[in-house]
Amino acid sequence: MIWVLALLSVIVGEFCYAMRAQINITRNFKEKTEAYYVAKAGIMQAIYELIRIETNPFQSPVAEETEPLDEGKIDWRINVKIPDISFGAGAFSVIIENEAGKININRADQNLLRMMLNNFDLEDIDKDIIVDSIMDWRDKDDLKRLHGAEDDYYQSLPEPYRARNDDFESVEELLLVRGVTPEIFHGGLKDMVTVYTEKHLGTPFPGQRQRMAGRRSAFSYDRVNINFASEAMLRAFPQMTEAHAREIIEFRKEKDLAMPDVLEIVGPGAYAEMAPYITTSRDAKSPFFTIVSEGKFQDGPVKHRLKVVLKIDARAEKKYKILKWVDQG
Repeated sequence: MIWVLALLSVIVGEFCYAMRAQINITRNFKEKTEAYYVAKAGIMQAIYELIRIETNPFQSPVAEETEPLDEGKIDWRINVKIPDISFGAGAFSVIIENEAGKININRADQNLLRMMLNNFDLEDIDKDIIVDSIMDWRDKDDLKRLHGAEDDYYQSLPEPYRARNDDFESVEELLLVRGVTPEIFHGGLKDMVTVYTEKHLGTPFPGQRQRMAGRRSAFSYDRVNINFASEAMLRAFPQMTEAHAREIIEFRKEKDLAMPDVLEIVGPGAYAEMAPYITTSRDAKSPFFTIVSEGKFQDGPVKHRLKVVLKIDARAEKKYKILKWVDQG
């Protein structure tokens, strides 16, 4: 009889444990799902704010920077973490990036491509290999640069493939390029580069041609807009110290930098070195944006993160077009 009771106790205990496990799994799934939709709400709110700011032809940039914010009003600035915003039983936090703060690997010249490798502990020959190989990958011929790579190199690999000989279609494609290791790519390079070019823009709506002409002519693939650059991107500029990068980031929380502000922060020597690679012009803004939204359910540990790349387009019915949606979990 005692053995029967012991056996029943074990069975009941196992049943209770299994039930608790199932309840926890169900709860986590429910909270994870709710956190996903809270993060999605953050994405949609950021898109709304971008449309409001970027497609309003009557908006005064001067007033936008000089007028104080109403109490409680959120300033949706680029590369500044937006304060947590409550939504339902949770809250979301958002960061908006503009692709003009990154290096376009489809259009950047040799000097800018080499500069982006300053953050990495690489020998000069390794930098030469990566830069030449990127340019060989994106050009339309089979002529190999001095340190580059074309089909003959990629076809000799254990798992052979061909060079694209055209524009990069994604940032992740860099992992196929000679010299770009996973350590370099995931160690910061992937967050410093973009692939979106004029071919993604389409034809301007007739009524907007004149207004957009100034912005497009001011935009240069051979310069990075320092107002939109990430900390990793800032540190890649020649003579940029960690202290300078932090000071620039703090400055941008309140307003955009002008070139004299950069000069004052970094000093004449460093400014002379980095000036050929940077711009602060408002017109040098890309129509392509990256939004990262993290949603959380109540105050618990469950969070969900979404990343979206989109084009703001005043011609489109919705005023925007999503180019990439990544569920980062």
